[in-house]
Amino acid sequence: MSLFEKFHRIQKVRQDLLKTGVNPFHITVEKVLSPTEAIINGQRTILVGTNNYLGLTFHPDCIEAGQNAIAQEGTGTTGSRMANGSFLSHFELEQALADFYRLPHAIVFSTGYQANLGILSALAGPGDVILLDGDSHASIYDGCRLGGADVIRFKHNDVADLEKRLRRLGERSQKTLIVIEGIYSMLGDRAPLAKIVAVKKLFGATLVVDEAHSLGVLGQNSRGLVEEVGVEQEVDCIVGTFSKSLGSTGGFGVSHHPEFELIRYTSRPYIFTASSCPSVVASTKAAIQVIRTHPQLRKKLWDNAHQLYNGLRQAGYLLGAEVGPIIAAMIPTKEMALSMWQGLLEQGIYVNLMIPPATPNGECLLRCSVSAAHTPTQLETIIQGFSSLQSSLEDDSESLEPQTMQPLHRTC
Repeated sequence: MSLFEKFHRIQKVRQDLLKTGVNPFHITVEKVLSPTEAIINGQRTILVGTNNYLGLTFHPDCIEAGQNAIAQEGTGTTGSRMANGSFLSHFELEQALADFYRLPHAIVFSTGYQANLGILSALAGPGDVILLDGDSHASIYDGCRLGGADVIRFKHNDVADLEKRLRRLGERSQKTLIVIEGIYSMLGDRAPLAKIVAVKKLFGATLVVDEAHSLGVLGQNSRGLVEEVGVEQEVDCIVGTFSKSLGSTGGFGVSHHPEFELIRYTSRPYIFTASSCPSVVASTKAAIQVIRTHPQLRKKLWDNAHQLYNGLRQAGYLLGAEVGPIIAAMIPTKEMALSMWQGLLEQGIYVNLMIPPATPNGECLLRCSVSAAHTPTQLETIIQGFSSLQSSLEDDSESLEPQTMQPLHRTC
């Protein structure tokens, strides 16, 4: 037996996929033209699958800050902060995050994935318990495993199930870490945060909220669901990423607990990973300032989200959640989803193809992420593209009609 034999099954699945003429996992973006357009397969293509919610990847302030940082500090740090030391800009970015969230402590990681790995594995270890929402991101699952705590899933957005499991833990509930997300990345639904905070306080547990998809999107000051619900002092730690609304790469955690600073000495991903390069640090810090001074970007994002959501719903699609920047059209079969994804790409529209096992409830999804940088004309083009594909498939299947599709187990 070879260790590589486990890949034979995956190879067969890949070969079957390639026989269809569709290969969604090897897309090459040949040239990026703007936050919302690129050249793919030699064709000008609208990007509606990038998570670039505020369109800041081409903001002049962010570009200028990144260019200046390269000129002044070089292209990289060539080591971890623990081994090589922190650049002054690393501390300045952490201070900018702390000021933004109005919390005293902030730690920056090299990626959003590592932020979850580093913080969750440091907070909960052997003898502790983690209760995580069943639809949590892969980085959350991996962070929970890395720490060695007992990991228990509760039903997605089901506060009663969370409370039941905490009650069963008895005194262990006080050494339990609850992990949820602000906005969930597949269907765009939000956590019932106020109710979860109430349960957390009742049992004396600790709560971490991953705001990867809600930073820049929710709250009067764009601080996410925690701000929108008004529970910033009741949440123990907020985790987030720079790779969505902030338009760069990296991750962070913020907290009001003074002990949070000690994670720097216990988090293996923090200690042993090369720190963020100067250009990324500088552009991220500039992006935070843009968010603080340009609230109109968030308003434009929501105007665009309503336009696309309403257009796809009127076209007959069943959409997976309330209006928001993540808009997922549920497709009855994998074959149909592959065909429709390819059809959209041929029309110059790039969306995310999501198929099991990466999706909740075995759903097949064509997932759109709206940007403040999308124009009304681009959104109308996307709507027309979806509409034309649905019409062409009606002869093959009636299952795109909303009344014939099975609802999700959750309330969307």
